[in-house]
Amino acid sequence: MAQEPSFPGKAPESRIPGTGPDSRLSNTGPEPRPPGTGSGSRLPGTGPEPRFPGTARPSTPPAGGVAPPPPPSVRPPLAPPPPVRRPAQLPPTHTTLICVALPGLAISTDQGQLTGQGLEGFYRGGRRVLARCQVRVAGREPLAVQARMTAADRARFVGTLRASPDGGPDPDVVVERVRHADGTERITLHSSAPRPLRLPVEVSLGTDLADLGMIASGTAGPELPASVHASGLRWTGAAGGAAVTADPPPSDALASAGLLRWELDLPPGGSTTLELRIRQDGAGPVRAVGHVATSPLAQARATGDDPRVTALLGTSIEDLQALLLRDPAHPSDTHLAAGAPWRCGMAPAEALAAARMTLPLGTGLAAGTLRTLARTQLPGPGPRSGMIPGPRRDAGAHLPPGCTGTEATLLFPVLLAEARRWGLPEQVTEELLPTAERCLTWLRTTVGDGIYLPDPQPGGPMRSETQAHAHRAALLGADLLDAYGRPGGAGLRQWAQELRTAFRDDFWVEDRGGGRPAAALTPDGRPVPQFGAVAAHLLDTGLLGAGEPAPGLLDKVQTEQLARLFGSPALDSGWGLRGLGVKEVGYNPFGHRSGAVRVQETAVAVAGLATAGYEREAGSLLRGLLAAAEAFGHRLPEMYAGEQRTEGGVPLPHPAACRPAATAAASGVLLLTTLAGIRPDAPAGTVMLRPVRSVPLGEISLTGLRVAGEPFSVRVGRLGVAMVEEAAAGLQLGA
Repeated sequence: MAQEPSFPGKAPESRIPGTGPDSRLSNTGPEPRPPGTGSGSRLPGTGPEPRFPGTARPSTPPAGGVAPPPPPSVRPPLAPPPPVRRPAQLPPTHTTLICVALPGLAISTDQGQLTGQGLEGFYRGGRRVLARCQVRVAGREPLAVQARMTAADRARFVGTLRASPDGGPDPDVVVERVRHADGTERITLHSSAPRPLRLPVEVSLGTDLADLGMIASGTAGPELPASVHASGLRWTGAAGGAAVTADPPPSDALASAGLLRWELDLPPGGSTTLELRIRQDGAGPVRAVGHVATSPLAQARATGDDPRVTALLGTSIEDLQALLLRDPAHPSDTHLAAGAPWRCGMAPAEALAAARMTLPLGTGLAAGTLRTLARTQLPGPGPRSGMIPGPRRDAGAHLPPGCTGTEATLLFPVLLAEARRWGLPEQVTEELLPTAERCLTWLRTTVGDGIYLPDPQPGGPMRSETQAHAHRAALLGADLLDAYGRPGGAGLRQWAQELRTAFRDDFWVEDRGGGRPAAALTPDGRPVPQFGAVAAHLLDTGLLGAGEPAPGLLDKVQTEQLARLFGSPALDSGWGLRGLGVKEVGYNPFGHRSGAVRVQETAVAVAGLATAGYEREAGSLLRGLLAAAEAFGHRLPEMYAGEQRTEGGVPLPHPAACRPAATAAASGVLLLTTLAGIRPDAPAGTVMLRPVRSVPLGEISLTGLRVAGEPFSVRVGRLGVAMVEEAAAGLQLGA
């Protein structure tokens, strides 16, 4: 498969060191993805290497063109067959509990003990600072009875054991472990024994100081030797060092065994606690951005007839806060990492998309994300001048990988324009306007005298979703330019009109079922007819002034047909939209772009269908996502299998999915605020409400949102009528 040509002026990497190719920001490399699935390899089970229609297959020798074998006397000895190369088997994430407070992670199984197997351990900046932490009480491991996340950054593990010799079958000691992503673990022993207990407690520790990429690919080295350090142990290797300190200090520390020991006295009904603190050399305590007063995300709350809405919004905001990162060179600017554990760095298109979906929580995240990416914009001259660089993304079995830099460049002016509608300060908008102008100039220059925006890769296709992103950027960008008296708006609107006219003919594939939008056009104009959830972007038209949605690429009849297709069993799995319809060639329910449910695309479809008036289809997809969220403990992964929902069933997790993921968490915000239909125009001092009148979840109240920089609360009653209950002074309700 041909590689995308490199961009000039490569932007600096923005990632947590050591997380491997899956979290690398590169304007030339492949999409961030789990180690072992880079360019030229695929996730296990996703089918053959994608081939764009019209590309040549590898040539084969013509018949009769093979030379005869040499005579037996000179025939060379048989060589052993080459070893079979198998794709790397990633450690699964779906069975782990992942505590996140970037740059800190703590990854555990439901057994509670950290054994150093798989991904288990404490991480800082993508490096495993502690791999093993095993607790024994009176020479025995506690019996694991429960493990659960109590917040995005911590998990609680409970084990029991019988310590009294004559206590019968019931356990009389409970061992509770609370593990934090910041590198802290508290181990508490609770006694129910009728007499005092004196219990020896041992904690066995070890680490390899390996980075996450090495661990994922199975190339992490052995554990390092330990040495006694203050009130704990420390390890030193080529990659640096780490230490564990204990409070209270242990009565004994054995470096050769990596062991800390205590003799603890527990009175009847009493408790005692040990605290371990894990630190990486040269790094201070983890101070997660989302846990400080300056977090850019409002603490909104949802309540209503369906109790699941409270958990979904609360968990979504917690996960978003856990994924926040600061720009190291500009600490006041924050943005979202793509997801844990594989993608703990910046992915430009996803950071912009997530910031856009979370505008109801305030414009601070949008401002930080835009400023951070503005500093990466490629300078001129040249065909890439004005682009926001981004990696390539796999597009499934029918298209070559696409450039997320194109998507990010088109999302930049869209996010800026919509953030202004939600209340982004004028000073910030004016500061970022030149970057948006350069993005729009790149768009018009790249289109040139044509109609469609092609791939940056020579000979690449004209993708349907790329035209949708470009059309939205042109219309919202034109409004932005007009608002500040900048030239170019009229030309963008004229091109958008020409694009709409051509798209409705060229990209529509007629069939017996009423037709469908093509996934792309080949360079010679042939449609690629495969149909999947990516078509949801055709419904995402964007927000103009006075709370009005921008026009879309499809006409009314085509939009109605798209809504019908999204409501069909071929696309709607009951848990959300499949990435590829079940009847399409190459469908794989676990294919991350060829059949799995990707939460972001389903949420975009729900919002777009609701805006277009197709509430029945929107409500069905919304209820499916909400049921999936409940099955995942309201922490939605970025994707899960597209298997059909059955009575009493649960969605099948994807073993390599990030969870939490920025776009999945942000989708929870978009889904619930869509029900209220909030369409603000802060510069005009108005807000319009267009609620989903079919109230698919019954009554719902949203409090603590942000519009025009002030708290905003709204309630949608059971009759589908929305009422503003709190708003900024002077903000008028539009008709």
